[in-house]
Amino acid sequence: MDWNTLPDNLPVPIDDGAADHLKAQHELSEIAHINLPATSGPSINIYTESFERPILLFIYPRTGQPGVPNPKGWDDIPGARGCTPELCSIKDSVQSLLQLTPSPAIFALSTQATAYQLEVATRLDLPYPILSDEGLDLTRALHLPTFEAEGETLLKRMTLLFDKGRIIGLQYPVFPSDQAAQDAKKLFDLGA
Repeated sequence: MDWNTLPDNLPVPIDDGAADHLKAQHELSEIAHINLPATSGPSINIYTESFERPILLFIYPRTGQPGVPNPKGWDDIPGARGCTPELCSIKDSVQSLLQLTPSPAIFALSTQATAYQLEVATRLDLPYPILSDEGLDLTRALHLPTFEAEGETLLKRMTLLFDKGRIIGLQYPVFPSDQAAQDAKKLFDLGA
């Protein structure tokens, strides 16, 4: 299985309205107390960090592991497949993303444990941290769209742009996943 290539026949996710409450200018005081473990070391507080510079947050369900099969029916869940291609496309686009004005901090987020994410970040040589919401604190506080797979609560794929304690850009759903980084550039036009 090639983890970096998306099959042609994946079901396309639709905008089910589950992120409508997060549309531009959503104030974030409800997450001011949430610190998320990061693969880069110290925990990250998105609310606090957003006052220093914009934050571009790529939210994805879960990454697979070479040699371990995906959950049963994974490719049939609209928008589920494609986390590794998404993370790699962000890696390939980091320099162009950092050249946006103003230059954002770039993070990815899933509900997987930091130890698992660290393996992925190392294996894929990611130049940006992955944040863990394993305890679902951010997910619950912002009412992020989720789905269940094999007893796990997973996040639906989306991209958020934060600035000065607010969400100023939202992309939901994100498809195809390997275009997430290119599509995220449009959020800077919307957030201006």
